[in-house]
Amino acid sequence: MDVQKMLAELRQEREQIEEAIITLERLARGRGKRRGRPPAWMTAAKKRIKMEEAKKAAPASKTAAN
Repeated sequence: MDVQKMLAELRQEREQIEEAIITLERLARGRGKRRGRPPAWMTAAKKRIKMEEAKKAAPASKTAAN
């Protein structure tokens, strides 16, 4: 396996872990009763997760069609 490819994958995983930690820290701070719409950072995080899941599912559907 190419070392540069491994480094790129590890950096991507590190970014995802850092985002998860930040999200959990924010959730831990705000344990009070929530009212109104969710904050922009939470909406953006949900959209990002959905987009990543769609990207992962797209190659799988292409291989199933062949």
